[in-house]
Amino acid sequence: MLVKTFGSAVDGINAQTITIEVNVSNGAKFYLVGLPDNAIKESEQRMISALSNCNFHWPGKRIVINMAPADMRKEGSAYDLPMAVGVLAGSEQMSADLLDKYIIMGELSLDGSVKPIKGALPIAINAKEAGFDGVILPVENTLEAAVVDGIEVYGVHNLVETVEFLNGTRQLERVTVDLEAEFQKSLSDNDLDFADVKGKTNPVDTSTLEPRRSH
Repeated sequence: MLVKTFGSAVDGINAQTITIEVNVSNGAKFYLVGLPDNAIKESEQRMISALSNCNFHWPGKRIVINMAPADMRKEGSAYDLPMAVGVLAGSEQMSADLLDKYIIMGELSLDGSVKPIKGALPIAINAKEAGFDGVILPVENTLEAAVVDGIEVYGVHNLVETVEFLNGTRQLERVTVDLEAEFQKSLSDNDLDFADVKGKTNPVDTSTLEPRRSH
């Protein structure tokens, strides 16, 4: 079965949508194509372990994952989560109905938990500009992504939460940020005090100063 999930490649302050095509068919080999770097190539072992520890199974079939556009270099372990979701959907262990609505990013631990990533803000901006409903990210990255208005941001702790949310069997709280409140909070949370400035132990009595006269 062929399914598509979506990730985002971050380059500085910009990001580009990456389509992750996963085809599960008869056979017994794993192929990962589309110019992945070494961190992505190592994802197979992380995914196998994560699926097993989350009570899923790695399909004993031919699995081909293509990361498009295929002529652009892909970097980092943040593609673990969307690839694992693609494998599960392609092997019919979960529903594929909502996969086209979200950009999904996250690094998988061997136990299936999701580690934080870099570039959550440009990923959210990319998702909004590309017309996605929202993003699914590690919980630690949600506040950064939620700064972008008009996009749904959901945080997950592990692979199981991600799958259950996409299956419609788990509700996740949408993360939002009140920018005005955060700004006011940042002003009041300043723990600096001018009394702590060295060299200013005594206040200056300006009443004894004579005005400067011009000639």
